[in-house]
Amino acid sequence: MATFLYKIGRLAFRRRRYVALIWVALLALAGFGASSAATATSSSFSIPGTEAQRAFDLLDERFPGGSADGATARVVFKAPGGEKVTSAANKAEIQEIAGDLRSGSDQVAAVADPFAANAISEDGSTAYISVSYKVSSMELTDGTREALEDAGETARSSGMTVEIGGDALQVMPETGATEIIGVAVAAVVLVITFGSLIAAGLPLLTALIGVGIGVSTITALANVLDLGSTTSTLAMMIGLAVGIDYALFIVSRYRAELAEGREREEAAGRAVGTAGSAVVFAGLTVVIALVGLAVVNIPMLSKMGFAAAGTVVIAVLIALTLVPAMLGFAGKRVMGRKARKAAEAENRPEAKPNAGTRWARFVLRRPVWVLLAGVIGLGAVAVPAASLEMGLPDDGSQPTSTTQRQAYDLLSDGFGPGFNGPLLVVVDTKGASDGRAAVDRVTQEIEGIGHVAAVTPAAFNKAGDAATITVVPQDRPSSTETEDVVHAIRDAGTVIKEDTGAEVLVTGATAMNIDFSEKMNDALLPYLALVVGLAFLLLMLVFRSVLVPLKAALGFLLSVVAALGAVVAVFQWGWLASLFGVEQTGPIMSMMPIFMVGVVFGLAMDYEVFLVTRMREAYVHGETPGQAIVTGFRHGARVVTAAAVIMMAVFAGFIGSSESMVKMIGFSLAIAVFFDAFVVRMAVVPAVLALLGRRAWWLPRWLDRVLPDVDVEGEGLRKELSGVPAEGGGEREPAGV
Repeated sequence: MATFLYKIGRLAFRRRRYVALIWVALLALAGFGASSAATATSSSFSIPGTEAQRAFDLLDERFPGGSADGATARVVFKAPGGEKVTSAANKAEIQEIAGDLRSGSDQVAAVADPFAANAISEDGSTAYISVSYKVSSMELTDGTREALEDAGETARSSGMTVEIGGDALQVMPETGATEIIGVAVAAVVLVITFGSLIAAGLPLLTALIGVGIGVSTITALANVLDLGSTTSTLAMMIGLAVGIDYALFIVSRYRAELAEGREREEAAGRAVGTAGSAVVFAGLTVVIALVGLAVVNIPMLSKMGFAAAGTVVIAVLIALTLVPAMLGFAGKRVMGRKARKAAEAENRPEAKPNAGTRWARFVLRRPVWVLLAGVIGLGAVAVPAASLEMGLPDDGSQPTSTTQRQAYDLLSDGFGPGFNGPLLVVVDTKGASDGRAAVDRVTQEIEGIGHVAAVTPAAFNKAGDAATITVVPQDRPSSTETEDVVHAIRDAGTVIKEDTGAEVLVTGATAMNIDFSEKMNDALLPYLALVVGLAFLLLMLVFRSVLVPLKAALGFLLSVVAALGAVVAVFQWGWLASLFGVEQTGPIMSMMPIFMVGVVFGLAMDYEVFLVTRMREAYVHGETPGQAIVTGFRHGARVVTAAAVIMMAVFAGFIGSSESMVKMIGFSLAIAVFFDAFVVRMAVVPAVLALLGRRAWWLPRWLDRVLPDVDVEGEGLRKELSGVPAEGGGEREPAGV
C-alpha cells in the first residue's frame, strides 16, 4: 500500500493544477446542487419492528387524512389570579383566537375549541387549544408560524398568560458563533505546531473544501433521501475534525522529509506513502464505526452514519491528493527557516529530548503507576454512568426561558404531569367478532391500571374496524411509573387478543420513546461486536499483533464509559451545567450511548494508528520495545497532541448549538477525545506496551502467513527506494509521523 500511495502523492504533486481544478469543480458542483435543490423537510422518525411504529402505521391506514405525522401545537391559556378561563370575557377571547387559528393558514388541519373538547383544568384556571397541521414542522411556512405566535398577543394584553407548546415552533437548530471559535482555536494550534502560516493554513483550507463538498452534497440530496437537519450538522462536525487531522499528519510528515534533504516531489510522495497509509486505515476505522450504525435498524440513525462516513471518505481522498497538490503550490514557504532548523535539530541524535521523548521515558520508568493512575482516574469519572437515565427530548427538556417549556409547565400544573405525554391506544377490531365489546373491555382494563389519570372515550374510524383511546398517565412522560403503565396496557392487550381477536397497540411520543430506548439497548452489544470485531481485524493487519489491537479496544471502552459518565454528570445531574450552557437537565438521549460508541471508536483508533504505527516502524527496523516507544513519542506526540486539541476545539464549538442533541453530541465527543488521546493513548497505551515488552508485537506464525502484508510502516517502499539517496546525505529510514 505504501508504494501505491507514494505514486499517488508524487502524481498529485506533479499534476497539482489538474488535481486542484478537479476538487474545486467538485465543490462548485456540490454547491450548485445544494443551492438549486428543493428545501428539505424534516427527516421522518420511524422505528421499524416496534409496537409503537406498527400502531402509527395502522393509524395512517385506518384513519386517512388524520395527519398522524403532521405538526401539532397547544396554545395554553392561564387566567390572571382569582379569575377563571371560563369567565365570559376570557371565554370569548379564547374562542376568537381559536377562530383566528382556523383561518390563519391553509396548512391547518384542525383546531379544537377547548370548551367543546373539555380542555379545561378542574380549577378552571387553565385551558388549551389543540392545533394540528397537514404537514410536518419543517414544512410549515413562516406565515403559518407567525399566525401561531401572534395568536395569543391579544390575550396577553388583557392579563392572561399565553404560551405555546408542541413541535410546530420547531426550527432549524442554530449553532452560533462558537463553531467559528472552534475553527479559530484549530488555526492557532496549527500555527504553534508548524511555526508557519502557510503550513497551518493548508489543513484548514483542505478540510473546509472537503466539508463544503460533503455538506453541500447532503443538502442537495436531503429532500430525495429524507435527511434531517442534524445529519448535515454531524457530517460537518466529524468531517471538519478528521479533515484537519488527516491533512495535519501529511503536512507534518512532508516537512520532516524536507528537513532530511528530500526533493519536494520526493518528500510529498514519501509523506503520502507513509503517513498516508496511517490516514487510510484510520479513516477506515471511522467509516466502519459510522456505517455500522445501520445494524440498529433505525433509518434516521443509519442515514446520519452513512452521511458522516461519506465526509470521512472525502477527507481521506483530499489528504491523499489535494494536500500534496497544495504542498506543490506552497513551495518551500511551507517550512520557515526556524522550523527547518528545529526539525533538523530534532533529527540529530545529540539533540535535546523533546517533551514527547521525556514523557515516554517517564512512563517507561513508572509503567505500573502510570497505568493505575490512568485507569483509576477514568474509572472515577465513569461512576456517574451507572445512574444513566435515557429518554428522547421533549418540551420538558427545553430551556425554562422558552415558550415551549413554559407551556409544558402550565399544562403540568393545570392538568397533571402525565398530560404532557399522553398514550394513544389503537385497537384493531378487524379480527374481532364484536368490535365494540372488545373496545369497551380495553377501556375497562386500562381504567383498572394504576397510575392512570384519565381515559377518554373510544373514537372509531368511519369503517368501524379500528378505534383510538387516549390515556393520560398520572406521572411525567419520562418516569418509570409511566413506562410501567405502557407495559401493563400491552400485557392486558395480549390477553384481550387471545379472548376477542382484537389487537391492542400502544403508541404516542412516550411509547415511541420507550420502544426506542429498548431497541437501542438491544442493539448495543451486537453493534459493539460488529464494530470492534471488524476494527480488531483491521488493526491486526496494521500492527501485525494480537495484543496491540486488543489493548486498543479495551482502552477505547474505558474512555467511552468515562465520557458517558461526564455526560451524565453535566446533562443529567447538572454539574457545571451553567459553564456549558445547559439550562435544563434531564434524561440522556436514548441514542447517545450507541452513537458515542460508533463515533468515538473510530476517532480513538485514529490516534492509536498514528502513534503506534511509528512505534511498530521503529521496532521492525531493529529498535528494542522500549526504544520504539520513545521513538514513537519523539516523532508523533507533538503532532498527535495538536490533532487531539484541534478535534476537541472543533467538537466543543458545537456546544453552543440551540439544539440539545447537537450540544450533547459536541460535548460528548470533545470530552471523549480528551480522555482517549491524553489519558488512554498518551499514558495507558505506552504503559501497557512497556509492561508487555516484545510480547506486545507477538503474532502466531500461522496467522502471520495468512494475513496479507499491507506495509503500513513503508518497509516495502524503503526497500524499493533504497537506491535513491537523499539529497542531503546517505540513505535513511523513513521519518515518523
